[in-house]
Amino acid sequence: MFQRTLAHIEAKFSRWFSQVKWINFGGGHLMTRSDYDVDLLVSLLNDFHKRYPHLHVILEPGSAFAWQTGVLVAQVADVVEDKGIRTAILNVSFTCHMPDCLEMPYMPTVRNAEQVALDFTPVSKSQYVYRLGGNSCLSGDFMGSWLFNHELSVGENIIFEDMLHYTTVKTNMFNGVSHPAIGFVRSNGEMEILREYTYEDYKNRMD
Repeated sequence: MFQRTLAHIEAKFSRWFSQVKWINFGGGHLMTRSDYDVDLLVSLLNDFHKRYPHLHVILEPGSAFAWQTGVLVAQVADVVEDKGIRTAILNVSFTCHMPDCLEMPYMPTVRNAEQVALDFTPVSKSQYVYRLGGNSCLSGDFMGSWLFNHELSVGENIIFEDMLHYTTVKTNMFNGVSHPAIGFVRSNGEMEILREYTYEDYKNRMD
């Protein structure tokens, strides 16, 4: 992808490179992902630098550092059904806690579930398909439909994989919706809670 993008950048903008001091190739370079071609990236950047030695090249590797380093654990607060569509109401909010899932084409993996395209069409009772809904009052606070291998029950954990990189920096407390606690799981399995949020956090934001 970056190889194609770089070719377009040079084709469209290289005539002005002599007038600038630096160029930022942005983020999204998932260099820590197992299938990422790091050698190709190094080669592309070295060749680019040889062609334009006066340019200071900038990368934003934040996503690579945060890739697959944290999950968001929610619980099922209720399961409701309307016109054959079952919605699992969670104790987290996509609007408040996962706005990246609404603002950009990012969709996390839900552990032990598979996303399905239903377009609000009712499904057979034999299929454990649920629309995942958030706990705010906003009508758009839901994220797709997911097929599970069992019937969901109140109190059950729903785990969103790989949610650390945006969830903790883009959150809001709309109407006092509380934030999930931040914890750290050690290699021996012990959980350490690093931060918990209360009504005071919401009040101080509004103050």
